[in-house]
Amino acid sequence: MQIMKATLERIIFYNEQNGYLVAKCSQLEKEDDTFTIVGNIIQPAPGMLLQIEGEWTVHPKYGRQFKLQSYIKMQPATKKGIERYLGSGIIEKIGPTLAARIVKFFGEDSLKIIEQNPDRLKEVEGIGSKRKANILSAWSKQNKTKQVMLYLYSLRIGPSTANKIYSTYQDEAPQKIQENPYCLIKDIFGIGFKKADSIAEDAGIKKDSPLRIKAGIHHTLMQSTEQGHAYLPCKEVKEKAARLLGIQEALLEKNLSELQQKQEIIIEDGAVYHPELYLAEIEVAKKLDEILKTKKKTPPPGWQNIIDFLEKEEKIKLSLNQKEAIKTALCEKLMVLTGGPGTGKTTTVKSIALLFENFNLKVILTAPTGRAAKRLSEATGRKASTIHRLLGYTPHHGFIKNEKNKLRADVVIVDEVSMVDILLMKALLKALHSSCRLILVGDADQLPAVGPGNLLQDIIQSKVVNVVKLEEIFRQAKSSLIVVNAHRINKGQFPYLPSLRLTSQNKDATKDFYFWEEPDAEKAERIAIELYCKKIPEEFAFNPFTDIQAISPLYKGMAGVNRLNKILQKILNPNTSCITRGQTLFKVGDKVMQLKNNYEKDVFNGDIGVIERINSGEETILVNFLEKKVLYRGQDLNELTVAYAVSVHKSQGSEYPAIIMPVLMSHYIMLQRNLLYTALTRAKKLAIFIGDKKALAIAIRNDKVARRYTNLAQRLCQNARVNKSVDRG
Repeated sequence: MQIMKATLERIIFYNEQNGYLVAKCSQLEKEDDTFTIVGNIIQPAPGMLLQIEGEWTVHPKYGRQFKLQSYIKMQPATKKGIERYLGSGIIEKIGPTLAARIVKFFGEDSLKIIEQNPDRLKEVEGIGSKRKANILSAWSKQNKTKQVMLYLYSLRIGPSTANKIYSTYQDEAPQKIQENPYCLIKDIFGIGFKKADSIAEDAGIKKDSPLRIKAGIHHTLMQSTEQGHAYLPCKEVKEKAARLLGIQEALLEKNLSELQQKQEIIIEDGAVYHPELYLAEIEVAKKLDEILKTKKKTPPPGWQNIIDFLEKEEKIKLSLNQKEAIKTALCEKLMVLTGGPGTGKTTTVKSIALLFENFNLKVILTAPTGRAAKRLSEATGRKASTIHRLLGYTPHHGFIKNEKNKLRADVVIVDEVSMVDILLMKALLKALHSSCRLILVGDADQLPAVGPGNLLQDIIQSKVVNVVKLEEIFRQAKSSLIVVNAHRINKGQFPYLPSLRLTSQNKDATKDFYFWEEPDAEKAERIAIELYCKKIPEEFAFNPFTDIQAISPLYKGMAGVNRLNKILQKILNPNTSCITRGQTLFKVGDKVMQLKNNYEKDVFNGDIGVIERINSGEETILVNFLEKKVLYRGQDLNELTVAYAVSVHKSQGSEYPAIIMPVLMSHYIMLQRNLLYTALTRAKKLAIFIGDKKALAIAIRNDKVARRYTNLAQRLCQNARVNKSVDRG
């Protein structure tokens, strides 16, 4: 790290949203010897004198740069610096001409005069009482900004985060932090509990402060939501919050009661909920119950004849199980259609849609992610959209379609329901008319949603909704080892493991599933890299950028997502045009994945594209998602990740021509049957597992899915019992 004083000479790029700056600076006494500085500064201006701390780096395209870690604004010392500073626009009401007159009149004392003897400004031609007052007001505001930033630095807050805080709170930042530093968690992107807690400590908040304890309780609940729970048992809340805060559990009792009284948390029968999740669970149970209470319908006359007609037209042969599903869809207002790969779920969905359309009913197809919606559309030949798009979601206004503005639909079919969380289901149900049929389609044996709840499993386990499970594997699917092994794994049986040793003589690669036995994690990682970069493209003619996907159970460690991405990027993409965001290096030509739904940009969680252009000066990336090009700037870059390898959870709802999956003892913590099953069913044409048969056996035996705390199934059962009691009465 190096500390020096420098004058800001010229601004090359400045992002007002996050304070990111690229500028030319010069050291004092060396004005002709300029260098580039990159970092975050609030309200920079040419002529400004800075004390900067950072390190020298070499950018592959732009050369030597000084990367800023922290800074302090100082008053310019030379006449030239003062004139440029005053005339830069940093002080309202002073332009270049007036700045030149002030400096000509007062010289190096100009800033001292403004600050200590402002009445003398009227000695300068063109400055009267009104202009003097305006200049002093702007100067005071500028000084206030400086004081706020110095206060933030005193709390060990870096310039990038300090800029975000100042942009959000302006001059009220010190007051906000002194009142409640934990508000930073909610208001400032990138600040979590640990960082806020550190700031709170520096701001003088005591360890046993109610403010801190309540923030710790909220954080404990939010963490449980990220793990998929709708609530936490009160005992667990106390244990986890006490451990987080480093205090005795007894101190939590009073704070839990106060939070409950203010309805900031809901406690019901020993379950502690965030209010939003409590209301969502209640609402979903209520709406599903309302659908279930509506009168069953009888199949329209001639429906069997239409099925016969559809079989001829579509050149398909439906199984008895599929016909049962179609009849159930015609009779029930609410049903679940489930089944594994190769059992004909998509064909059944297409047939149901065709049948309803033949009766002039409006059918809507939807799925939780963009990739899942695209797959559904391609498979059925009908338009399908994400649930968010269907409901008209916008970041600032929420869902346009709701209880006051319902969807115009007779039938809504939701695919990949295992990925739908309780909050999204609540939004969808509120937008449905009471007359609308709802058909939920999904594979109950896949991983549950990333968000809170366990919707599909809960609905099935409640046994109050009619469920049709497709179990017969169709003849064409029986020839696929991907399909056969997926069903074997799901039943707890060991899969068939044809070995793979690709050599120049082995050109007869006819199977779609292989196992490469290599228990050593380091060697397995090397094999995965060689398969991805060389062997699979050569032997199977798959493109590593568009067709092949590495999927790993873990992010960290050998053969984890992070290492695979780093190595694959280095081998597959030698491009030097790049930009670094946090720990991630992005290069032109990189395969990248969108990490969250962004409806303003029209890109969705799981969408994969290729970086087409990078401008590191402006901190922008242009990504080509095949159907559209999307520009990312500043904070938007946090929505992207390099995607040569992804986690199993991130692969949900997607389908890839070829996948490579390491299964090793070092992945022990994640070795579960449903994780293995989900990964394998992502492959369309080729799946290769690399690793240890022992690890494979452990994963297959481990069918104990980590329990999610939800009460939806119980609420559905309770509502059903109440309905029966009312009917008997």
